[in-house]
This record gives sequence, C-alpha cells and structure tokens, in this order.
Amino acid sequence: MYDSNYLAHRLRRASAGKEDRTFLTHASDGSAVSYGAFFHNAGRMASALRNMGVEPGDRVAVQAPKTQEMLELYVGCVLAGAVFLPLNTAYTPSEIRYFLGDATPALFVCDPANLGDLTPVAEACGVAQIRTIATDGSGSLREARDAEAPGFDPVPRGPLDLAAILYTSGTTGRSKGAMLTHRALASNSETLRDYWRFTDQDVLIHALPIFHTHGLFVATNVTLMAGGSCIFLPGFDADAIMAAMPEATALMGVPTFYTRLLQQEGLAEAAKGMRLFVSGSAPLLAETHDRWRAVTGHAILERYGMTETNMNTSNPYDGDRRAGTVGFPLPGVELKICDPETGEALPQGEIGVLEVRGDNVFAGYWQMPEKTAEELREDGFFITGDLGRIDEDGYVHIVGRAKDLIISGGFNVYPKEIEEKIDDLPGVLESAVIGVPHPDFGEAVVAVVVPLAGAEVSEAGVQEALAGELAKFKQPKRVIVLPELPRNTMGKVQKAALRSEYGDLFA
Repeated sequence: MYDSNYLAHRLRRASAGKEDRTFLTHASDGSAVSYGAFFHNAGRMASALRNMGVEPGDRVAVQAPKTQEMLELYVGCVLAGAVFLPLNTAYTPSEIRYFLGDATPALFVCDPANLGDLTPVAEACGVAQIRTIATDGSGSLREARDAEAPGFDPVPRGPLDLAAILYTSGTTGRSKGAMLTHRALASNSETLRDYWRFTDQDVLIHALPIFHTHGLFVATNVTLMAGGSCIFLPGFDADAIMAAMPEATALMGVPTFYTRLLQQEGLAEAAKGMRLFVSGSAPLLAETHDRWRAVTGHAILERYGMTETNMNTSNPYDGDRRAGTVGFPLPGVELKICDPETGEALPQGEIGVLEVRGDNVFAGYWQMPEKTAEELREDGFFITGDLGRIDEDGYVHIVGRAKDLIISGGFNVYPKEIEEKIDDLPGVLESAVIGVPHPDFGEAVVAVVVPLAGAEVSEAGVQEALAGELAKFKQPKRVIVLPELPRNTMGKVQKAALRSEYGDLFA
C-alpha cells in the first residue's frame, strides 16, 4: 500500500510483514515499540493531519521534545504528502516568529509548557492549527491521533516532491529553509545503510536530537531502511549510553559525545561488543579519535554532511579511517574542489571551495530564488561554502568555512592549519582561530584557546611555541584563553559569536 509514496515506500519495505519486530526501545523504562505499532500510529497521525486541514504540500512546523510521537508525526507527514519542518528546541518565541512567518505552515506543534508564549506568535503568523506534544508524548496531537481509525491510504508522492524543510543555523544573515525532496532523503539514507553495513540485526543507540538532519534523516531513516532497531534516548546521557552499549551495535554522535564518554569508567568493557561509532555535525579532534581507539579498540568513523545535502563523504567502513579527514565521496556523490572566485576545478592537493552534486542535494531555498541561484549551479553542483582539499590518497580534508577564511596583509590564512598546531601544544584541549579587523593588515589572526583541566596555558606561551612553526603572517597577534568555546546544540563552534565578542581588539 506504500508503493505510491516514494519515501514512505522506502522507509517501510525492510519491515513490511515483520510487524512484531522491535523498532524502538525506550531507554527510560525499557518498553518496546514494534514496527507494526509504529506505522499503525504514523498512519493515524496522517489521518489526523488530513482532518486538521493539512493538504499535500502544506508545511507542518514542530518545536517539541524528542519523543516517539514526534517520529510518528514525521512519518505521518510523509504519508500525508505534507512537508515536515522540525525546529530547534532552543529557539525563542522571537525566532519562532520568523520561521512560522517564512514557512507559513498549516499546523504548528509545540511543547504544552510553551503554549502560552507560542500561541500568540502562531496566531500572528496566520497558522490555522496548533497542537502539542509533551516530554512524555502526551498532548493534543496524540489525542487527535488516538481518535482516528487505522488504515490510511498514503498520498502519492514522487521523487521530486518535497518531504521536509530544514532551516540552516543562520550564523550569518537570515536563516534559510533548505527544501529536501523524497529522493534526496531516500537516496542518501539507502546509500548510508549500505556503506555503513546496517542490517536488521543492528541496534542503534539514538541519543541525537530529531530536529536536525543527523538524528532525523541519518539515524532514524537508516534504521528504518535497514529494518533494525533503536534504543531511544531523549538526549545525551553518558550513563544511559554506557548502559545501552552491551545491547547495541552502533552509536551515532557528535564529537562532544565521545569526549564525555572517554571520561566514563568501564568504557572499554561496555564498547566491546559494538560494531560502529559514527561522528559528525562538527569536526572531531584528532586527539579524541586517537584516544578513543586506544581505549576501546574502535576507530570512530567520521563523515561530512550539510543541512542542504545530508551526507556527502564518509571514511571507509573497511580500510583506514583517518583522523582529521572526512573520507571519500559517498557512492552517487560527485565532489570537486574549486577556485572560490572563478568556480574552476583546482588540481588535487590545493585548497578551495567544495562543490557537490548528486541525488542527495536539496532542491533550493524556500522562497529565496536569488540565494538558490547563488549557491546551486545550473549543472546541479551545490557550492557548500566549506574550504577543503583532497590529499594524494583521495581523502577529503575540511579546512574551514569560506566565510572563516582570514585575509591578513593580503595573504590567505586557513584557521584549521593554525588550530591543528595549537591543539598539539601541551596543556591545550582545543582552539578556534578567527580573523578580526586590524588597522594595518585588514584582518588579524586571533586564537581562542581552551586549556585541559588543571593545565595552565598563557598567551605568551602559545605565541612562543608557534613562532618557529608558522609563517609570521599566520601567527596569532592575540591569544585569548577561555574555559570553553561557544557552541550550538550540535556542537559546532560559533565563530561568528567569537568575532563579535573580540572584533574590537585592535580598534
């Protein structure tokens, strides 16, 4: 019955006829949810959406806790032909106003605890329907689901129909809504399932948020397409992950997961039966990669993706997973390094802007045709804005964001090169290198450094250590020592916040 709906068919076929197989196990109480029950509920969610007036192509915006019901809503949207629009739970009512005004959803779902603040926002944006999902899954959306009879006939959807809109983090300018098609989501998840060897025997520890591509379109979709199961956590909890490992085969996380798990007693024993550890959404320090391998015997598999493209590259499942690299282009993904000015492909080994093309690439930015034309070429290549190079063995290295490139005294300075030198210094946990305005050089290199616990790191010490390692124009003119770096919810360092904070150092 799912054949007419491109993505729903691919999410369901691995579990079709295996209704009693476990899809989710709730880590909080050990209760299990079968594939049959999950898709039964997703169908009733789709019926509820239709009865609320949600038409095919309408947006359904969601800012709600991570629950089974939110996943049912996602699949229900796919079945109903609607466009799922998850929103970061950290967004304020003011930020939500922008998203609702831009996307004009037919339905907005929020936490009942925020209903008082968000109802006037939604009403001001002309949203016709508001429903709730609470932390325990209860709320008016679940009540609407439970009032529906089972048996929803999926709305026909083709490969180029929209399945979701994900807004970029908006660190520069207005946040942009990346339009993701049924084909983009399906092709990427199927590729990852095969590349990472997921089967119906896999049990994934699901501790990522589901308002983001990593937790929703990688972790969830890959599990569904393999017919495997998830141990479902509401968020990161080191003790809960440690407790789940003996029953699991895989973990997908951000670098912070791994640095915190390395502090846990008994990690080596807990990880003994695991098959795969995946890291993404932010760069993984080589030190973390090496320490994890030393403690657990496993090499973390680092990959590279974006909101607009899902996953583009991955270190190999078999073969050398190299620290500091994001591996090779995935099957079906073309990748090239281009001159940022001319767009011409550069020779291997040179640094330029990564461009990618494939079925995984988004269809453009919602209601932003000019921005789409700037970043999505007519030949299908997407200009990622990430700077990188391909080494002699074909591994892709991400050097930084093009917007983070520092031009000091007319010379290009790539922050990643300096950060790697600083991170190798004794007593340093991590660093972030930024460019700030300078009266003589245009921009000056500034390093923000976080010491290891109990270590002493000084500005003079860092500058002295780098003096013989880097050309003078690359050496930091100032070094700021902080207890931690500002990060977003997915662990990415917020360099825009650092540039704002320290932009007047040389004024």
